Amino acid sequence: MPVHRRFRDVIRIGPVQVATYFDGRGRDKHTAACSAPGCGFSADYHDRSGAELAARTHRCKA
Repeated sequence: MPVHRRFRDVIRIGPVQVATYFDGRGRDKHTAACSAPGCGFSADYHDRSGAELAARTHRCKA
């Protein structure tokens, strides 16, 4: 069964979007995902500052 996540507190840092969501157990998780075509970067973090740091230091290979 697919997971449907509802993202909140979405911000954009360059081509990377950072958002917060609840995982399946009700805990806050944070994700950073690049929206550039062909990049494919995305990662989940336990804290918001880690996701924002990844967004600021990400360099697209696409």
